[in-house]
Amino acid sequence: MNQHDETAERDTDYRVPALQRGLSILQMFGARQRTLGSQEIAERLGVSVSAIYRIVHTLNEMGYLRKVAKNTYELGPQVVSDGFAYLASRDLVDIAQPHLNALRDRTSLSCHLSIREQTDSLYIYRAFAAQRLSVNIPIGTRIPCHCTAMGRILLTGLSPMALDSLYLHVRLDDYPPPAPKTLPELQQTIEEDRGRGWVLHRSDYSTAIACGIRNHLADVVAAINLSGPEAVMDSPQAQERFLHELQHTAQAISRELGAA
Repeated sequence: MNQHDETAERDTDYRVPALQRGLSILQMFGARQRTLGSQEIAERLGVSVSAIYRIVHTLNEMGYLRKVAKNTYELGPQVVSDGFAYLASRDLVDIAQPHLNALRDRTSLSCHLSIREQTDSLYIYRAFAAQRLSVNIPIGTRIPCHCTAMGRILLTGLSPMALDSLYLHVRLDDYPPPAPKTLPELQQTIEEDRGRGWVLHRSDYSTAIACGIRNHLADVVAAINLSGPEAVMDSPQAQERFLHELQHTAQAISRELGAA
């Protein structure tokens, strides 16, 4: 027996078959396979139902599987809890940064990342495009949500009732167009934004397009944008291309946050 065979045999000796089968069972579930019966699990592992009974029972007792019918299971809450506790521990900026830098490089436009704090859009990251006419909003800047593309996207994460409550005592008529002037106008604007899934906003000779970032609950937790001078972003062809790039990036970041 050569050294490679000896190493392989030794590694095999260290394996725990029951643990290996348990993890294999959990890996069988996914977006396309929500539930599985004991018989199907056993067939996929190439063993009898009795051989996996104790493993399935243990996974069910620990909350990694949940029984939904006789001998039928789905992933349990413990899988979700463990998985998303890890995802939540990763900083949003750390996750988004490489995606936004790559988006900037592909489009030669500045990209920003913001979160909502009450009625403000707080800028927490920027990928700055080093061009003479680039839009450059510093990290830490706060802009009223209803006045920007990213802010409006952030407001789409609120229910109509929550939006109404948030702006109940906020004056909206002090801001220049195209910002909504009244709460009913704001509600209608955000409802249209929610249905569209993205926002284009023009101001001060510049244009911004924004999309939402979603977490594992499909909640809008942040927004990203592409922003640049009107001369670059004004044509429908350019806007279509930039929107496609932005949506692709938003989806990639959302997936890393656990979105489906």
